[in-house]
Amino acid sequence: MAFKILVVDDELTLLNTIKAYLEQEGYVVQTAADGRTALHIFRNFQPDLIVLDIMLPEIDGLEVLRQLRQSSDVYVIMLTAKANEADKVIGLGMGADDYVTKPFSPRELVARIKASLRRLGGGSAKKELVTTNLRLDEDARLAWKNGQPLDLTPIEFDLLHTLMRHHGRALSREQLIEQVWGYDYYGDDRVVDVHIGRLRKKIEDDPAQPALIVTAWGAGYRFEDEIA
Repeated sequence: MAFKILVVDDELTLLNTIKAYLEQEGYVVQTAADGRTALHIFRNFQPDLIVLDIMLPEIDGLEVLRQLRQSSDVYVIMLTAKANEADKVIGLGMGADDYVTKPFSPRELVARIKASLRRLGGGSAKKELVTTNLRLDEDARLAWKNGQPLDLTPIEFDLLHTLMRHHGRALSREQLIEQVWGYDYYGDDRVVDVHIGRLRKKIEDDPAQPALIVTAWGAGYRFEDEIA
């Protein structure tokens, strides 16, 4: 079954170009030119991935993202203007999984989307990673802390899974980007810091004093707990 993608941008020429490129790759695509329409289409279309511009009429992209994250962990790639560095940080902090900076080539965006969907749809042998308080089911892509399910986005799950598989070893931002976002990722490596901060809020007893995912100064991040 083909992946479903919702593309949201008020630049109609760009919107139609992205749609054409994605349909050539075999994806099922719907589009919206404003935030209100995007939310309506999302509820009925239930896409696997959303490409979401920040600057939108009616309801801006950040508000659309906020409303999406109230009920869904759908993968979201934000489109941001190169000059608006703060928008990237805000978007990631609100739950976006990735971002692409305008201007970009449609081929670059399609490559990013294909890499993201490969990670979402790729299967592997069933495997669980278990620590004192955490359990990850790699096959089902589910996680629990003290028996309670964790509400992780796809990127957060992949980050935690990667760090747990390499427990006790510091992984640099570049290594995490290669393993979580893929070799064809072109964005800022600070995306790692933002997602680590969000992940800590969900798994640490005290996110201000992390005991599971610790910062290895000058080296990256390290998962401290032992794997059973």
